[in-house]
Amino acid sequence: MDTMLDPTVLQTLWFALIAFFFLGYFVLEGFDFGVQMNVAAFWRRGVGARGTVLKTIGPVWDGNEVWVITGGALLFAAFPEWYATLFSGFYLALLLLLLVLIVRVCAFKWREKHDSDRWRTSWDVVHVIGGFAPALLWGVAFSNIVAGVAIDEHHWVTTSLLGLLNPFALLGGLVFVLLFWLHGTLYLTLKVDGPLREASHRLAGVLVWPTIVAGAAYLLWFQLAHSNSWLTLIPVAIAAVALVAVVPLGRARREGLAFIATTTAITAATISLFGGLFPYVMPASNDPANSLTVANASSTEHTLTVMLVALAILMPIVIAYTIWTYRVFRHRITDEDSPAPGAGLVEKAKQSYRDAFEQG
Repeated sequence: MDTMLDPTVLQTLWFALIAFFFLGYFVLEGFDFGVQMNVAAFWRRGVGARGTVLKTIGPVWDGNEVWVITGGALLFAAFPEWYATLFSGFYLALLLLLLVLIVRVCAFKWREKHDSDRWRTSWDVVHVIGGFAPALLWGVAFSNIVAGVAIDEHHWVTTSLLGLLNPFALLGGLVFVLLFWLHGTLYLTLKVDGPLREASHRLAGVLVWPTIVAGAAYLLWFQLAHSNSWLTLIPVAIAAVALVAVVPLGRARREGLAFIATTTAITAATISLFGGLFPYVMPASNDPANSLTVANASSTEHTLTVMLVALAILMPIVIAYTIWTYRVFRHRITDEDSPAPGAGLVEKAKQSYRDAFEQG
């Protein structure tokens, strides 16, 4: 077998770890994006209702972003060739994504700085954009990665920005938007009560159908045209079953199980995309000889070994902290005047911080 298509165990493990961090990001930040999209869905319910929707992710959204930050850093260190080639062709798209995520942070931090409906409404518009645009851009970017782009002999992407907006990539962007929107809507059924909870149930019942149709078309297209393994049919089937299961679970008001179903669908879809991409990391659509593979894009074995030791120490801490955070902020918000979940604990921590500085 060609050595460029025959990675070592360590290289394969690091490819799987990169996939794991992006999987965690899509599952956790996916419902954040969906909740922000629902600011538009519940727009007519007023500023107070939109604030209640945003409170459900207020304590956790920034922690969810850690997964992509860590994944990007690990990608840079473990597969520098992949990272460099990716940015050579996706720079403008990724810069736009970064700008949207930065403005999104401002929306979370500044929305409540003034007691003005006009002020909050302006930031609510930013929240809607901050939920929709990243989901769309991630879908377009990942679809181009797995489908392949034109790469020259120097490993520079030569596909133009308009070339990235091909039918498969646009369908991928649509699927990411729909799936994250559905995921976030089901998250709201677990986090709010009263009229907003009922509205979320109804919206989820509507969203699930286009998500099933678009998701099935996208994953089958990927499997038939771009996947490098028929084994990825297994996660594709799991994703399909999970999405279809949302329909009866939603009707039975099994909110937790319905949310687990969309979590399973996102997990299975991510596994199918990364699994179908392997052993490549960026296939060249113009000349297979220019493709980047797990073997030829990675750092040295020594670097991968040192990083693996560090990750083995730090990753359990990150996972434990994530689990603890969601346990602390697990409570429902009953109305627009309710504090964000865990607000008392947050305020206590802030007061301790102030007291520490005053004593100093």
